[in-house]
Amino acid sequence: MDLKQLDQLAKWLETTGLEEVEIETSGTRLRLRKPGVAVTAVAAPVAAVPQAAAAPAAAPVVNNDAITFKSPMVGTFYRAGSPDAAPFVKEGDVVSVGQPIAIIEAMKTMNQIEADRAGTITKVFAQNAQAVEYGQPLFIIQ
Repeated sequence: MDLKQLDQLAKWLETTGLEEVEIETSGTRLRLRKPGVAVTAVAAPVAAVPQAAAAPAAAPVVNNDAITFKSPMVGTFYRAGSPDAAPFVKEGDVVSVGQPIAIIEAMKTMNQIEADRAGTITKVFAQNAQAVEYGQPLFIIQ
C-alpha cells in the first residue's frame, strides 16, 4: 500500500461512522483509528481462550456519583483472561485508571477493556462469554 492509498483510506474513514478500520493485504496488516479511540489488539490465540491486549475504555454515562461503564464495541464479553483464571474484577473490587476489567473478543481479536476512572465496581451486568452490543452497560463504577 502506498502513501496515496493510505491517504485515501484515512479520508474515507473520516467520512464514515466507523471509529477504526483494519485491513490486511499482502501479509501486511494496517489499522487506522480516528483520534481519541484508544484500541490495541492482538490476534486471537489458537485456543478459544481470550488473551489480554490493551484496548479502549468505554465512554461513561454519569449517574449521580457513579458511572455506567458501557461496551465500546460489539463482541463476546469475558470476565477473565482464561477459563480457569479469576475474573479481572468482581462486585466490591476497587479499580484504578487503566486497570484491566474485562476482555471483549471482536472478529477473532481480543480487546482488553480498561477502567477509565478509579472507583469501586458496584455492579457487573454482563455474564462471562455473553454477546454484548456497542453501548451495552457492562459495569457500574462508584
